[in-house]
Amino acid sequence: MTGTGRAVSHPCGALHGEARAPGDKSVSHRALMLAGVAVGETRIDGLLEGEDVLATAAAMRALGIEVERTGPGSWQVNGRGVGGLTEPEDVLDMGNSGTAARLLLGLLATHRLTATLTGDASLRSRPMRRVSEPLSRFGAAFHGRAGGMLPLTVVGTGFPVPVRYELPVASAQVKSAVLLAGLNTPGETVVVEPSPTRDHTERMLRHFGASVQQEEDGVVRLTGEPELVARPVSVPGDISSASFPLAAAAIVPGSRVTVAGVGLNPGRIGLIETLREMGADISVTDERVEGGEPVGDITLAWSRLAAVDVPPSRVPSMIDEFPILAVAAAFAEGTTRMSGLAELRVKESDRLGAMAAGLAACGVEVRESADTLEVTGGQPRGGVEIASRLDHRIAMAFLVLGMGAREAVRIDDIAPVATSFPGFVGLMNELGAAVEM
Repeated sequence: MTGTGRAVSHPCGALHGEARAPGDKSVSHRALMLAGVAVGETRIDGLLEGEDVLATAAAMRALGIEVERTGPGSWQVNGRGVGGLTEPEDVLDMGNSGTAARLLLGLLATHRLTATLTGDASLRSRPMRRVSEPLSRFGAAFHGRAGGMLPLTVVGTGFPVPVRYELPVASAQVKSAVLLAGLNTPGETVVVEPSPTRDHTERMLRHFGASVQQEEDGVVRLTGEPELVARPVSVPGDISSASFPLAAAAIVPGSRVTVAGVGLNPGRIGLIETLREMGADISVTDERVEGGEPVGDITLAWSRLAAVDVPPSRVPSMIDEFPILAVAAAFAEGTTRMSGLAELRVKESDRLGAMAAGLAACGVEVRESADTLEVTGGQPRGGVEIASRLDHRIAMAFLVLGMGAREAVRIDDIAPVATSFPGFVGLMNELGAAVEM
């Protein structure tokens, strides 16, 4: 594991080498859940063994599914078929994972059972009404704290009715929750999204045998009550995790880093597109398809970065990468403008506020509004301690900043990094970073 307590990231020389990012967190959650409602034995390789995904594995066990770790990254799930989950005896603790909580609510909404979900302090502050509202249309009932936050009890319906739901804002989590509820619902469940989002759920549903159609006008159709059949799953490397060593290579002169076996889902590559626009020297090789997901090896060689304007239309494809993009922008020539970022206010932390405050403390000129961030680049001073705010991406982003800053950057608590990137510090140090625990 990454460890707990403070960490210090010192300015370092050029980074070189090849690394492999941990398994994709989004795909890992979905693999465990869909394997649990498929018929038969599913073998999963490359599963992320961070705390978020382990919480999903524990929840599936509590719901009556046999889930066993057979080796590093290798897991076996004996599924009970669509509609086969059973009522848990205790509260389901989802840790820090908003994805796991929202997707699981979708599965549970159309099972005849009652379950209560909770999480850590960060997760209990995150909004759940965005999924409970559409899921209630299937016939489920939800009882929770003011604002619809966890702890939240779902009373699933035994007589679900199919739903057509138009997303008010683009959200892969809400789309996925509705589709998962549609699995155990007769008829056709339809989701309409205003702009494309990552389609991990649709791809994996097809992988297990469901009928899912994605139309050009943003309409996604799922035929309910399929018989999902167990199939092996190979989890690609997480592009969100890969973004940290790649961005480190982009800001430390002379660096050249390759991250192998990274998932290249079209709904997830906004950061790669943006870094290329900024002048980053990026190449992708050995492109292939594994488990229904496009995969490749990404190499980034250092070159001078220039500021860009990031359009709101790109936000869904890189929503988790804005913290590390803001760090890259702090080393680029000119002012990078990012807009449409309101969703960052309700992540593991207020990421928009956290990045603005942390960058300013490091001597970066930054301007923040309700949904925008402007960062004027140069070489950040550093020399401060940053509060991670229980947010893994804030912690990793500022550790990367310290690698290129004039002075070291301290992080008050890197324990949250274990939720998505166990071994992050060791991996970065092997590439040439100088991070001390």
